[in-house]
Amino acid sequence: MKEFLDKAKQWLTSTFDTETQAEIKDLIKNNPDALADRFYKDMEFGTGGMRGVMGAGTNRINKYTLGRATQGLSNYLIENVQKEQLSVVIAFDCRHNSKKFAKIVADVLSANKIKVFLFEDLRATPELSFAVRHLGCDAGIVLTASHNPPEYNGYKVYWADGGQIVPPHDGGIINNVNSLDFSEIKFTANENLIEFIGKDVDDAFINGAVKNGCLSDEIDRKRLKIVFTSLHGTSIISVPEALAKAGYSDVHIVEEQRIPDGDFPTVKSPNPEEPEALKMATELANKIGADIVIGTDPDCDRLGVAVRDTDGNMKLMNGNQTMVVMTEFLLKKWKEEGKINGNQFIGSTIVSTELVNDIASSYNVETKVGLTGFKWIAKMVRDFPELDFIGGGEESFGYMVGDFVRDKDAVTATLLACEVAAYAKQNGSSFYKELLSIYTQNSFYKEHLISIVKKGMNGAAEIQQMLSDMRNSPLTEIDGEKIETLSDYQASTRKNLITGEVSSIDLPKSNVLIYQTANGTRIAARPSGTEPKIKFYFSVNSTLDSITDSKKTEKALDDKIERIIKEMKLN
Repeated sequence: MKEFLDKAKQWLTSTFDTETQAEIKDLIKNNPDALADRFYKDMEFGTGGMRGVMGAGTNRINKYTLGRATQGLSNYLIENVQKEQLSVVIAFDCRHNSKKFAKIVADVLSANKIKVFLFEDLRATPELSFAVRHLGCDAGIVLTASHNPPEYNGYKVYWADGGQIVPPHDGGIINNVNSLDFSEIKFTANENLIEFIGKDVDDAFINGAVKNGCLSDEIDRKRLKIVFTSLHGTSIISVPEALAKAGYSDVHIVEEQRIPDGDFPTVKSPNPEEPEALKMATELANKIGADIVIGTDPDCDRLGVAVRDTDGNMKLMNGNQTMVVMTEFLLKKWKEEGKINGNQFIGSTIVSTELVNDIASSYNVETKVGLTGFKWIAKMVRDFPELDFIGGGEESFGYMVGDFVRDKDAVTATLLACEVAAYAKQNGSSFYKELLSIYTQNSFYKEHLISIVKKGMNGAAEIQQMLSDMRNSPLTEIDGEKIETLSDYQASTRKNLITGEVSSIDLPKSNVLIYQTANGTRIAARPSGTEPKIKFYFSVNSTLDSITDSKKTEKALDDKIERIIKEMKLN
């Protein structure tokens, strides 16, 4: 405890403002456990950047942790990018303090003689990714904590290609940040280097989204009845306008969730992965007979899609299912237009459904599979400029259409999901029937995700112990099936547990374990890069001979997943 106390007392010096000092003094006097949680580690960049609870301390999001990150980024840019005038674009979402934090970040950059383009008000994360390249900037920053609870905020850094930072830049920036003392942060702004931006960039972004997300002049978009909810987030700025510009006129917005609000008052969690978050939207859809529901998270990079199943009930698709349908639709359109010639690829991740790989293969298109996070898909686009990137996604309800945005993009993905639904409707089908058709042509894949929350210092240790146990005392069977391979992405090895043969994995190291049986039953485990959670991903599959058998097959697969969860004592 003394170590944390000594670290905390450094925040009582003149480097820190009086409000921060008062907060630390109160913790020292009244809440030593909370003090320890705030100082037992420093904020780190994970798969989604730096994200955490707001408040004073090294393990919190505040003026000083953001300032140090920005000073470190500034130093790295100055050292490594040889340009007379460096520039960075900044966006922020609807969260508490996001606008204030964005200006602090802009101040630090400008104090380091870096030109800043600062959005005048909240904007979607994918627009920030777009703006980096559109404005020719050297980096981009967005202040957001995505779908985390209201007490969180965060900071994501993008490089000049519009993708989130990856090696070597992420490590280089972190080294710069970690070498800094808080007293070295330059907070005094050069206001002449800060330029506010808005509508011009908005128009270019939305035009790009419509161009990439609308694939056919033959689609009757007016017939599709859409319910949309922004879940109190930034997407209200861009999605309705993009839908209107694309020609979707029968759009109904959940009014109770229209106004951006960092408290997210109508939902427990503003996460479109959760059916409860879309409850108001699905109720409206049932009331007016809508075909599709779209909900986006607060920073508008991921989307939830609910459509009518074979019984006419609204059913929330999981991220893998949405990804599969949209990928098939894109590939079909590319093939119809004669654009597939062996120089294309689809992007996916190690914890996403393998069904998308099968679909791409049926079109003679390669699937490149990277680590979790869209920064790795963006890196694929950059690493293979000679290839056309068609689209890609991951299980976490994100999709990227083409490469004009280099991150998951709920604006363009919303348009694509509606294209699928509108095209299917005018041809006597539906979004859900298209999914079932894919299952009959390939296999019925069913995935499930469990997230176990382990907060604080002790929780972090528990998560590491769970992964250590799975690594050092591996399972040998899953639901009666012998495990064939254990892929350890931390060790960069794939071991055949039956033959003992070990091969190498050619991806950057990551704390992920994947068990797989011969018939494709799969369990993946990884700690979240942005939340105090350990995540378990389950994937099972079976043949589907006829759409009429889909309910029976799905139940069998769901039962299998439940048996596995029980077997692993995770319920």
